[in-house]
Amino acid sequence: MQAKLKWSKAMQFECTNREVITHIDATSEHGGSGIYPTPKELILNAMMGCTAMDTLSLLNKMRLEITSMTMDIEAQKNEEYPIHFISALMRFHIYGLGDKNKVIKATEKSLTKYCGVNYMISKTCKIKYEVYFNDEHIHSDFANFDG
Repeated sequence: MQAKLKWSKAMQFECTNREVITHIDATSEHGGSGIYPTPKELILNAMMGCTAMDTLSLLNKMRLEITSMTMDIEAQKNEEYPIHFISALMRFHIYGLGDKNKVIKATEKSLTKYCGVNYMISKTCKIKYEVYFNDEHIHSDFANFDG
């Protein structure tokens, strides 16, 4: 895996991965314009994206008919340098037809075995997750990759 970064202006940077360009910026309080995500915001996106891909792939293999899936995440940071996430709450909102136990199993497998991004983050950040299936809260737990 490789990436490249190029400074654009002020606190804006252009990142290239496989010829796909994304932009990062700092918030206005840190000298940026705030028009692009910050690096920590991109980490939140990566946390959700990684587990969403795992979960959807597993649900497809289980032959569940998923009609919609959204997620949200909230993270708390410490106050001393290096400032990093110390806890996070991820919420899965999954809609479709099928056995809710398979939905639980898919999210659990992602956050205990498959999701490399959340595995890395979990070394310094306690990750809690909640699963909603067709608007019903069906499961809550913590990401745990220690077996």
